[in-house]
Amino acid sequence: MKRKDVLGLLDLSAEEIDEILSVGMNMKKLLRQNIKKLPHLQGKSVTTLFYENSTRTRCSFELAAKYMGAHTVNISASSSSVTKGETLVDTGKTLDAMKNDVIVIRHPMGGAPHLLAKTVKAHVVNAGDGMNEHPSQALLDMLTMRENFGGIEGLKVAILGDIRHSRVAKSNLFGLRKLGAEVSMFAPRTLIPAEIDKMGAKVCRSREEAVEGADVVMGLRIQLERQQGGNFPSLGEYAKYYGVNDEVMKYAKPGALVMHPGPVNRGVELTSALIDGDTSRIEEQVLSGIAVRMAILFLLTKEEV
Repeated sequence: MKRKDVLGLLDLSAEEIDEILSVGMNMKKLLRQNIKKLPHLQGKSVTTLFYENSTRTRCSFELAAKYMGAHTVNISASSSSVTKGETLVDTGKTLDAMKNDVIVIRHPMGGAPHLLAKTVKAHVVNAGDGMNEHPSQALLDMLTMRENFGGIEGLKVAILGDIRHSRVAKSNLFGLRKLGAEVSMFAPRTLIPAEIDKMGAKVCRSREEAVEGADVVMGLRIQLERQQGGNFPSLGEYAKYYGVNDEVMKYAKPGALVMHPGPVNRGVELTSALIDGDTSRIEEQVLSGIAVRMAILFLLTKEEV
């Protein structure tokens, strides 16, 4: 991969996505062998710059960097000079002056990582920007699918939940479509983005239609923190009419995988029986997350080694 930054799957080619997944598969094999001391980023520095709260993404990026020998720095907006009025551009220039090699950024505003990437010499990785994209999450989802099915092409993936506010849904749609998968979506009409069908999604009228013949059924978290209210009557009613349960899963292919980017609202997007069931890959997605983030960090910096 010859690009400087990973900002979204809309920008990546199918070949670049496949390269990340291939390297991610190898990294995951090493992790399964409990090999957590690699020389790939020896002498490199990786800074996580998070303007939003995060557990899974931030922790997995930090572990990915540390497992490959990098020095890591963790910066949250609440404890940085942002509280003193420092702009994102100035923060980036400061980190550049400190000779950071990679900046992993999460920001509530769409396009913030792109602005930062234009400002700094360091490699920039988008860890989620507003309601735009979350490329590494989609890549770990695809890595999990690839490991279970041997490939992505020809798969049918159903995505149900808060699609309107989900950067995960958009990145998955872009990436899965580029690798030849079919993506069906279902949500309350208030939670379906305008014209997402023109981006390649099949927007369905019911849960059953979306899940029909699916190889993978992915639930999405209801993002109450991004909503102004009024999108649906209550969480209980959402679970009853839009959540995924055993009855809905009967329409999917036998043994269809259950996935979710987390954290899961149990009993709302997915029932506990599905979350903890044999076909759930939610915990496996977490390990895939470290592996694919190791792959991203390695591929961005390998030419400099």
